[in-house]
Amino acid sequence: MTEAPFRAGFVTVVGRPNAGKSTLVNRLVGQKVAIVSDKPQTTRNRILAVCNRPDAQLVLFDTPGLHKPTHGMNRRMVEIATKSLAQGDVVLWLADVTEGLGAGDRYVADLLKKVAAPVLLGLNKVDRVPDKKRLLPLIDRYRTLMEFAEIVPLSAQKGDNVDRLVELLAGRLPEAEKIYPDDFLTDLPERFFVGEMVRERILHKTREEIPYSTGVVVESFKEEGELVRIEVTIFVERENQKGILIGKGGAMLKAVGSEARADIEAFLGTKVFLGLFVKVRENWRENPTILQEMGLSGGRDDD
Repeated sequence: MTEAPFRAGFVTVVGRPNAGKSTLVNRLVGQKVAIVSDKPQTTRNRILAVCNRPDAQLVLFDTPGLHKPTHGMNRRMVEIATKSLAQGDVVLWLADVTEGLGAGDRYVADLLKKVAAPVLLGLNKVDRVPDKKRLLPLIDRYRTLMEFAEIVPLSAQKGDNVDRLVELLAGRLPEAEKIYPDDFLTDLPERFFVGEMVRERILHKTREEIPYSTGVVVESFKEEGELVRIEVTIFVERENQKGILIGKGGAMLKAVGSEARADIEAFLGTKVFLGLFVKVRENWRENPTILQEMGLSGGRDDD
């Protein structure tokens, strides 16, 4: 019996905000490489992460949610996502079945119709649909948008049908040697993940009070023996947001810092001193310098 050929290639994961892309990518690689929140537009950068299987290596692009942009930061996020479409051997469109099909899905479909690579549709969050018969008419509605190589109902959170999805994605990749060594996880630097861990704690602690108006920039990252000294600036747009983030007697900022420091120490495997500083910058989301410091340069070339 002939052994199946090894396959390796790039899988671009796209979808509307809050479809569960980062949850799925984290599950596939077996480690947390993308922050997760129940707020849409959590992912702002393209994150490359590697999923290794005995028969294949899937290089995943976790991209910002596709949406019609309203300001500079959103425009750069959408540019990053659309540019990643051209880099994938396969595209996985992840859709949230609890949201139904709307104008945002038609916007995504119009973008994907221009892509040469095969597109698989992953219908996520099926664990939240008690009556699975309700999925059949939804699948039929998605079929009217465009032609899919496969349609897979799944739950990224619970893991339902995720193995089947990976098999189908791997089967669409070219026959090739591994692109990255087995111990390679991501192409992003440590300070990127430090900034993301701080931002994740802000999202979790402040909930609806400070939705998308915070930006995190790692100003310094210095190794001092067995200690890593990190200083982070958190940008907000208004003075009242600064007050919310700092909290009474500094309690909120202290809580954010404490939880973020624990995450960072676990990630880096060393003791960390974390200094957080909150600055008000009106319209920072339109500031090219701040966006550049956050890594939102409008996409990268990966030649």
